[in-house]
Amino acid sequence: MATILFYEKPGCQNNTRQKLLLRQSGHIVEAVNLLEHPWSKTELEHYLGEKPVVEWFNMAAPKVKSGEVNPLLFSREEAIVLMIKEPLLIKRPLMKIGNHYFQGFDIAGLKKLINLVEQEEQSEDLSDMNSCPHNNNYSCTNKE
Repeated sequence: MATILFYEKPGCQNNTRQKLLLRQSGHIVEAVNLLEHPWSKTELEHYLGEKPVVEWFNMAAPKVKSGEVNPLLFSREEAIVLMIKEPLLIKRPLMKIGNHYFQGFDIAGLKKLINLVEQEEQSEDLSDMNSCPHNNNYSCTNKE
């Protein structure tokens, strides 16, 4: 059993499903509102790691979807400054498990560190834990 610090956007359907998988696997999930957390550059860098900057961005964020923010145009420093100002742009969830930091719900990476209940044991289909299930009536700006 692990204790997982889980930064989420409250109401996000995928974050809810991801937390369910973690809890059904016997872990303690401490959920934190990603949008209200007072991010520092150093703290955020732990989660973003060495991935390409474009992979840091939440592609379902309204400003990315509309083209107002183009993730391909930012340096590492510029992206971090922007994400601290507008955390909705951060690809989520961000998770801390012990001394390990994750961005996104990487099942293979998580399985190397913690136990996860196999898919067929789940009470619902959790096969796609990363694609945003938004429809035309829902967006990342909704608080629900």
